[in-house]
Amino acid sequence: MQKKQFPSPPRRVALFVTCMVDMLYPEVGMATVELLERQGVEVIFSVEQTCCGQPAFNAGFRNEARVLARRFLDIFEPLVRTGQVDAVVAPSGSCATMTSHFYSVLFEDPALAHERERAERLAEVTFELTEFLVDVLGVTDTGSRFAGKVTYHDCCHLLRELGIQQQPRQLLAHMAQADVVELNGADECCGFGGLFAIKNSGISTAMGHRKTRNLTDSGADVVAMCDVSCMTHINGLLKRQAQRCRAVHIAEVLNNQVDVEQPPPGEPAAPPQTPAPRRWQDVKGR
Repeated sequence: MQKKQFPSPPRRVALFVTCMVDMLYPEVGMATVELLERQGVEVIFSVEQTCCGQPAFNAGFRNEARVLARRFLDIFEPLVRTGQVDAVVAPSGSCATMTSHFYSVLFEDPALAHERERAERLAEVTFELTEFLVDVLGVTDTGSRFAGKVTYHDCCHLLRELGIQQQPRQLLAHMAQADVVELNGADECCGFGGLFAIKNSGISTAMGHRKTRNLTDSGADVVAMCDVSCMTHINGLLKRQAQRCRAVHIAEVLNNQVDVEQPPPGEPAAPPQTPAPRRWQDVKGR
């Protein structure tokens, strides 16, 4: 899917927060909003949004996934079509892949041409967070700092479906004080894979152990990534192994929410900033 080329940087976007962020990791959603607001982007959040249908799609329940996909289109597509937002941003490579790549599979039947057209229109302006920051806004330095050693894990959908590899690394490389190290086997699957981890738990665990061994060898305090699903899987293994390294979403790292060490004594506090306007109300575009 060819992404839209903007003549000027978008200044209003809709946040597609994803199920796991909404239910389990709201701090990742807030970090995403604050990170975008720091770049002068207004964030609109539709409270109507629900699952994009990825779990049902991956499990082979296409009809059920199609119902959820239509709902996603009903919520987000009118916001784009009517000009209420310029783009849709998600802190997840896997969910961004589902909505921008696999809706075309759900609506491939010629009888569903209208839904397919709507899906393609939305896919052109749907971006994963780091993709949006680097490729759309042209931002590589978010003004972040990290007093420790950080590495990066390539989540599968993000890397293999969206082709996003350098954008997260560029953002991490520009953090002040950070010691960024490359992870051996960074592009290898951690073993989660949604239902794969349930149906093939032994293989999933073995793949995860290989990832945690590489993390131990890296000496990293934190491994950043762009999907909370992989983050959950890796953190479960790290905790069971009593490792000091922990997995965190890149939005939290870039938003200065992860501290390995206390700030140096006497370091002046950052000046308070006036919060940017937010739209948390129920946004309707139909």
